[in-house]
Amino acid sequence: MNTRTPIALDALGPNGPYRARNKLAIPDVAGKPFAELSLVPKLFVIRAMSALRKAETLPLEDRLAALARAGELFATGEVDGMSAADYQYRVSRMSGTPLAIVRTAVAGIAGMAAGAYRSLQAARPVGAVNDWRDPNARQGTAVWIRRGDVFAVHAAGNHPGVHALWLEALAAGYRVAIRPSRREPLTPYRLISALRASGFGDDQVVLLPTDYEAADEILRQADLGMVYGGQEVIDKYATDPTVLPNGPGRSKILITADSDWRDYLDMIVDSVSHEGGTACVNTTAVFVEGDPTPVAAAIAERLSAIPSLPPEDEKAVLTAYSQAAAKKVEGYLLAKAAGTRAHLGGDAVVDTLGDGSAVLRPAVHQLDSPHAEQANIELAFPCVWVAPWTREAGTAPFKETLVLTAVTKDEQLLDQLLADPTIRNLYIGNHPTYWMAPGIPHDAYLGEFLMRTKAVIRD
Repeated sequence: MNTRTPIALDALGPNGPYRARNKLAIPDVAGKPFAELSLVPKLFVIRAMSALRKAETLPLEDRLAALARAGELFATGEVDGMSAADYQYRVSRMSGTPLAIVRTAVAGIAGMAAGAYRSLQAARPVGAVNDWRDPNARQGTAVWIRRGDVFAVHAAGNHPGVHALWLEALAAGYRVAIRPSRREPLTPYRLISALRASGFGDDQVVLLPTDYEAADEILRQADLGMVYGGQEVIDKYATDPTVLPNGPGRSKILITADSDWRDYLDMIVDSVSHEGGTACVNTTAVFVEGDPTPVAAAIAERLSAIPSLPPEDEKAVLTAYSQAAAKKVEGYLLAKAAGTRAHLGGDAVVDTLGDGSAVLRPAVHQLDSPHAEQANIELAFPCVWVAPWTREAGTAPFKETLVLTAVTKDEQLLDQLLADPTIRNLYIGNHPTYWMAPGIPHDAYLGEFLMRTKAVIRD
């Protein structure tokens, strides 16, 4: 494979690939030229979105068959002249994601492509059917329909797996527009190319790399949209019913005094470090009823053994960054951690790899209070805050949490945690915060956002 030559990533518009005059150079994690991404102007976006709106939705059986073919081609075949192995290597060097994690994500995307409709159906209300021709419609029923025709995604670039979710929208019959991340646009480029080669028309799914002004136009022209980003993204779209924001997870673990934390140490450490610690489902805070010191020390000892390796190494665990990006995160961490007790990474977390790139070594800091603001800081590497928890603190420290693993035998407490709507997922016992399974909601079902019910009765 020739991985030294920068590759051209065109926009994929409704009339085929489009090479724009305005191009963005994308380096690898060492700062070397790696790809050149075409950025389309607002007028191109408007015309592309109009073409999506005018396009006919593929029949259900045709689009499901095309999705399955595309998933297989994406994961194992040659797409646009690039082999699967070459693609995986390039994603690893471009984004810094360890190669083994890229490979797992690719398999997950292929699996979702084959099972997207089944996953979508998991969200369908039990009282609703999919078609007005269903016999239940003669007595009156609810039919599950799309809320619109065009779905837009502002994608993240921290993990290839984010591109599995929007395949449900294609399965539902939406035409889809993806605005890729500038950090890693290769995955959506390859996936959309595979979808087009497998039966979806150019006017069914498009790739629209843009500047920030044109990015907003993609959402304005769509019926519904999904965006990824930090807290500022959540705040920006919090009151917009047509946009589904995906932000920080701030996932946590609680261990109460009726459970021995030593029995759950493997799960805790795995929850912090899995996927390189970059995912919204990685644990960022551990709360202990009792003395948190031995827990923090044990976590630190385990995490310190993780090696520093380049992302393309098969044994790599930690995500790589440019040295400048890594130093910026390190400076933020050290400022926020001032006054806390550091068990690991108290002086520095940047470890250079000798080629201009670096990894962020794990960090473990102990807090004095369950209400400390640091417990809600989420950073894209294995960084965990360990805090005491008391019954008086109650459920307040766990608000706005994507996943809470609660290791407790207190059923009354579990009832309270389950009832809190800001705790989106509750895992009870020895289950890592990153656990996911087909048909189980991640942050509610995407189908709850994409679909609605309509009453139908027929003769």
